[in-house]
Amino acid sequence: MDKISQKKTHQIGSQWLSLQEIEHIVEKKMGIELSEEAIEKITACRDYLDRKIAEDDDALFYGINTGFGYLQNVRIEKDQISELQYNLLKSHACGVGEKVPKAIVKLMLLTKIQSLAYGNSGVQLITVQRLVDFYNHDVLPVVYRQGSLGASGDLAPLSHLSLPLIGLGEVYFEGKIVEAGEVLKNFSWTPITLKSKEGLSLINGTQFMLAYGIHCLMSSKRLLEWADIIAAICIDGFNCTMQPFNPNIHAIRPHPGQVETAAKMRRLLKGSEIAESKSKAVQDPYSFRCIPQVHGASRDTFNYVLGVFEREINAVTDNPNIFPEEDQIVSGGNFHGQPLALGFDFLAIAMAEIGNIAERRTYQLLSGQRGLPLFLIKNPGLHSGMMIPQYTAASVVSENKQLCTPSSVDSITSSNGQEDHVSMGANGATKCFRVIENVEKVLAIELFSATQALEFRRPSKSSDFIEGIVSSYRKEVPFNDVDRVLSTDIAKSIAFIKNKPALLQSSY
Repeated sequence: MDKISQKKTHQIGSQWLSLQEIEHIVEKKMGIELSEEAIEKITACRDYLDRKIAEDDDALFYGINTGFGYLQNVRIEKDQISELQYNLLKSHACGVGEKVPKAIVKLMLLTKIQSLAYGNSGVQLITVQRLVDFYNHDVLPVVYRQGSLGASGDLAPLSHLSLPLIGLGEVYFEGKIVEAGEVLKNFSWTPITLKSKEGLSLINGTQFMLAYGIHCLMSSKRLLEWADIIAAICIDGFNCTMQPFNPNIHAIRPHPGQVETAAKMRRLLKGSEIAESKSKAVQDPYSFRCIPQVHGASRDTFNYVLGVFEREINAVTDNPNIFPEEDQIVSGGNFHGQPLALGFDFLAIAMAEIGNIAERRTYQLLSGQRGLPLFLIKNPGLHSGMMIPQYTAASVVSENKQLCTPSSVDSITSSNGQEDHVSMGANGATKCFRVIENVEKVLAIELFSATQALEFRRPSKSSDFIEGIVSSYRKEVPFNDVDRVLSTDIAKSIAFIKNKPALLQSSY
């Protein structure tokens, strides 16, 4: 992993934070710390804001000495400014539904810290440092899945993320959900005394959507690699021709993902006795023949969405924004989640198509063609073989089609008309999360079926790489010789795809 730091602690600063770096931080369970640059910027911005408020008693600054949203014209007196921030966190913590997975909550902390570290938000250094402490000690606030409109920031979920700073709310700690105040006492941490704008800086922002997006992208990256590998097993299992992967075909339609996927198929199947055999049909079904075009289009979509989310990782998304050097406090709309909302819808559709074409290949493998037994079982009739796993895959694929109705085309007016267009990106985020989990299940069923089909090609062998994958898989899931309970095999196949990153790395 070139250009990736091998240190045990990641420094938060202005350097570009990529998805690859975040993957490394997560995989290596690295701690984080604020860089000297970040400390200076946070401190300078806070000092500027304090001076600005002290110098001008008459000036109104949104969310600093005014109410919020439709209440923007209500002036808050100086002796009430701190109370305003506490009230904001408490009143906006209105999340409902399922609890957000802890891994995503931790990404919310990381990305919130990154955004605050640029010194355009006006928070105290101690506030950001406490978020760092939460991250490093796995004190993970309990956040709920529903409640954000994806504009004005992810207000409800970020309020739940921030409540423990002031000793309220609940956190995950040492395997249990406990009151935040108890954990603060455990570490001898005093609840933060909020100053002007801090509550607004904490809950304005896109970090709920962003954390889900990072998780979805990391999962998608892994599943796109598995999709190519499993498709290669299917190609040999169905005794397909390699003509559709000829580089000349893709040179004259040079979509990057298509070219890359065709090259990947050639590499994965290089040296395969089955692929090199002459006994082939003239053409294969589209789900095999068009793997470069379909997988490649999803890969191109992934790369586009990755660019959107990496820019957001390295952005300031609260409001108003403070520019000490320019002597400006400016209200804007960086909290609006539209770029992410569109990205979630696009990524969900692209990944659903990976599952869609995978299920079609599974269906073809069961059809009794190309010398394969019906339903990939030696004695069909007495045994149903692999019939019903395809039903399951079809059910999941159908659910994904329903989930891929875009969220970003919807909007509901809120805050008495002040917030009259919202992104619904938070709904897109949680929906995309479900789509990608479903794709993993469909790919696992395809792997289960493809390896079964490959056994009927013996004694001919696939490539060394594919045989290595199959050999590793067979240690977890045996050949299906007679009917057995297959849900266990599907669960083991899902775990295999989830927990074998080394196999992916060796595929390049």
